[in-house]
Amino acid sequence: MRAPISVVIPTLNAATALPACLAALVEGLQAGLIREVILSDGGSTDGTRALAEGWGAEVVSGAPSRGGQLRRGCDAAQGAWLLVLHADTVLAPGWSDAVQDHMAGRAEGAGWFRLRFDQRGLAPRLVAGWANLRSALGLPYGDQGLLLPRALYDAVGGYPDQPLMEDVALARALRGRLTRLNGVAVTSAEKYRRQGWLRRGGRNLWTLARYAMGASPEALAESYRRS
Repeated sequence: MRAPISVVIPTLNAATALPACLAALVEGLQAGLIREVILSDGGSTDGTRALAEGWGAEVVSGAPSRGGQLRRGCDAAQGAWLLVLHADTVLAPGWSDAVQDHMAGRAEGAGWFRLRFDQRGLAPRLVAGWANLRSALGLPYGDQGLLLPRALYDAVGGYPDQPLMEDVALARALRGRLTRLNGVAVTSAEKYRRQGWLRRGGRNLWTLARYAMGASPEALAESYRRS
């Protein structure tokens, strides 16, 4: 019987962060869970592609758009389950047990990991706490990982080909079929350190609010790039 999970990772110049993300997946390979790892690259120029191929991952390429990249990666996947990760997210040890428990107990539902940052302190704890609360209310972001059956992914239409908020769009489509996995996704705090915890956290909230009020993903992405 083939391993059930296709791991899909969108990348763009991710050579620095990617090795830790891939190394954490070895646990799943040893547990017989991972069938393939697919990197959906948006035109990296820093050696991301060569690094991924060195790890034995499949690489698909296309225009740099998070939603479009995820859609291409998932389209190429052959597993009965999809595990979508960001390149700067590292699954904490024990994640494979959490995944197996979920697949055994909720065969038709999707799951997300509890978020933790790779930095200690009050600000990281508060931001992660808010993210986990938001996720419990049905709105996990992509940096928390997403595990779901391929059949469910197809049934809700998959990731939309849009440059921003693709994870929110899919979470909305999965509402009522999302649950927390008993595992942790450790994500990079680099952007928060560089931009400031309050500034970046506020900007993320404002972007989500604008999207909820009907702003287009293209306009939000342009605003995101300018700031």
